[in-house]
Amino acid sequence: MNERAQEREHGAAMHAAPGDRIVVDGPVLGAPRRDGEVVAVPHADGTPPYEVRWSDTGKVTLFFPGPDAHVHHFLHGSG
Repeated sequence: MNERAQEREHGAAMHAAPGDRIVVDGPVLGAPRRDGEVVAVPHADGTPPYEVRWSDTGKVTLFFPGPDAHVHHFLHGSG
């Protein structure tokens, strides 16, 4: 079971950090996905909402993810 399915099954809250990528599946089969970079996370625990810069428009919006959204995490820190 992948991380996204485990979160849905266990009701875990989404977590993200600046630099992570948000991907939102299209609302219907065949509709394009939307993605963007998380640029700010107001809550210290990484829970939503997030400020996201969308790749298709370049605009930054406050985003409250729904069940069709998931996070692609990137390594953070000094590596």
